[in-house]
Amino acid sequence: MKPPIHPRSIAFRLIVAVLAVELLSAILVVALSYGYERHVHFRAFDVMIRGHVDSIVGAIQDADDPPQNNVMLVQADLHLPPDDIYQVYDSGGRLLGRSPNWQGLPPDAPEPGHSPFQRIIINGRRYRVFRSQGTRIIDVAEPGGGKLRGFIVFYGSPTEHVWNAIHGTVEFYAAGSALLLLVTGPLIAWLLHRGLLPLRQLATLASQVSVDSWEFSPPERARRTPELAPLTHAIESVLQRLECSFVLQRTFVSDAAHELKTAVAVIKSTLQLLNMKRRSSEEYKAGLERCLADSQRMEEIVAKMLTLARQESASAGFGPLPASDIAECMRQTAAQLATVATLRGIEVTMAAPGVCSVPIAADDCSLLLSNLLLNALQHSPQGAQIELRLCAENDSAHVEIEDHGEGIDPEALPHVFERFYRGDPSRTRSTGGTGLGLAICKAIVERAGGSIGIVSQPGQGTTVTVRLPLVPSP
Repeated sequence: MKPPIHPRSIAFRLIVAVLAVELLSAILVVALSYGYERHVHFRAFDVMIRGHVDSIVGAIQDADDPPQNNVMLVQADLHLPPDDIYQVYDSGGRLLGRSPNWQGLPPDAPEPGHSPFQRIIINGRRYRVFRSQGTRIIDVAEPGGGKLRGFIVFYGSPTEHVWNAIHGTVEFYAAGSALLLLVTGPLIAWLLHRGLLPLRQLATLASQVSVDSWEFSPPERARRTPELAPLTHAIESVLQRLECSFVLQRTFVSDAAHELKTAVAVIKSTLQLLNMKRRSSEEYKAGLERCLADSQRMEEIVAKMLTLARQESASAGFGPLPASDIAECMRQTAAQLATVATLRGIEVTMAAPGVCSVPIAADDCSLLLSNLLLNALQHSPQGAQIELRLCAENDSAHVEIEDHGEGIDPEALPHVFERFYRGDPSRTRSTGGTGLGLAICKAIVERAGGSIGIVSQPGQGTTVTVRLPLVPSP
């Protein structure tokens, strides 16, 4: 069973719009046909009247009776319709003859406006009367070329049959238009319903997508339809991003729970061991120090999780981002980590321009650079060198941090920006970090509209490249 069409649905609006256009077109056709038929029929009607007037003029003859210059109307020669009316005057205003069903008009009756035709009503019937005034040569065969005689003719004919013909034609057009509307209305509704079928199929398939089922296979017809192809691609793209976000969220929650559970389990086991028997003060002190270290690690994990959540939530916001000088942040970061570099025997070199403003807050810029530089320090051997380079090209700032350390396994390289990912599973939690540093860096860079990438060769070193858009310096 087909679903009912909602009064405000697109199909209903299209059907109403198309039928309204057809109705207006039908009214226009009827109006035009009325005007055209009226013009054509009355034009033919006027030609007929003029022909009858010519017949009457031909029946005007010279009279043999005095006075001289007398004319008469030979009505026996007239063969006119019985319902028509006429009357004939000579140039002196003398009545020469009239039809028996009309009292006539005076010879000096003025012409109605600029037209020789006028409308009159006789016994409830409407007539169209033509007034003709002119001269006629009578008895052409006589010496002198005949006699010139003047006349005035009024001739009228009833217009019922003309209007009946006009109304009949207009009614035919109106009935045809109404029949066309009755036939095309359901046909248009069916065609629109069938034409919108791929859209309803898309809606049905999209409504079946849920958190547990992300399968969405749009019909091929929707992909081939120019109007629906962009919508189909948009739905697929949105669902793919949503699925990826849900997977990342589940992974993040699972990894975070695993990290926190491990730290809690370590603290719990340490306290249980301390509580199993009486301990010395040194043993209690050592156990409490282990608990404090694991608590600090839990605090570090929670802090980084909050930082990552803040960056990702800020990425969905609107409004201008604060700007900072990344060159100054790079110098401050290198100074802050100089002690760590000295203890490891690593030399840090830096090349940066004077001012280079990017759309990142100063705290976030320092966090980005410190995470990247600290990673390079942790994975560089004793006596190695780390190079920090900053340059501005084509309205963007390029930051490169290159080390000559152990490098990254090619299989692990695509996953380094994932949350809680550790490329070397053999590293302990005390040396391997939380696995959130690079994820935070990526969130900061993407929020600013930039990009971050890593190129690494095992045993040769790693280069991290950050590209950020430049903003005008304040």
